[in-house]
Amino acid sequence: MYWIDTHAHLYGEEFSEDRAAMVERALAAGVDKIFLPNIDQQAIPGMLELENQYPGHCFAMMGLHPCYVKENVAEEMATVKAWLAKRPFHAIGEIGLDFYWDTTFREQQYEAFREQLQLAKTYQLPVAIHSRESTRQCIDEVKALQDGSLTGVFHCFSGTLQEAQEVIDLGFYLGIGGVVTFKKSGLDKIVEQIPLEHILLETDAPYLAPVPYRGKRNESAYIPLVGEKVADIKNLKIADVAAITTTNALKLFKML
Repeated sequence: MYWIDTHAHLYGEEFSEDRAAMVERALAAGVDKIFLPNIDQQAIPGMLELENQYPGHCFAMMGLHPCYVKENVAEEMATVKAWLAKRPFHAIGEIGLDFYWDTTFREQQYEAFREQLQLAKTYQLPVAIHSRESTRQCIDEVKALQDGSLTGVFHCFSGTLQEAQEVIDLGFYLGIGGVVTFKKSGLDKIVEQIPLEHILLETDAPYLAPVPYRGKRNESAYIPLVGEKVADIKNLKIADVAAITTTNALKLFKML
């Protein structure tokens, strides 16, 4: 079976001791492609180095994560724009809004999100949207700018069934990861009612490891555990979940 991890921060310091072995474990588990969302300018060198080390397997995105929107947001956005002009990327990400950790730079988060949605239009790239405690607001921002050209994924989707349907109606995918294996998350009830054609699998490694690794470091090799849970929820063969979600990812990232 052939899997894709559509969202993993494998360049993070959490993997500094065993990064090569961790990527090899993912490849051995059938996770053939891993998409790397950027967070800020400090993350770029490590992300690009990993992409260079694993051509055809690791793919970089470019963007400014909402949790890294601070006093230097203009400098960070200038870096994003400079890199997008310099070389191709597979998506604009990770972008969006986060009202969980800190809302000090709330307005700047909105401005950076809107600017990056416009960059996605300019470069005709999909977006990877972070929407923690802000699913409604992120949907509204995409709706305001959607002219048929915006595509992407609401990564680590945590909204309601109605919001999931709105995301799909916008032409976007739902990113489903380890949270779906958590007993009280409620995400299983949403996945049950959403056609698999609208779902992407992800880890968000090193965060949100699936059961039985909950609370430990996540890694891309665990994607099949997420796929297995989705197969159970939807009463499908795991091979079908692998095939359909892989095709979805290849479509979104324009690899078909």
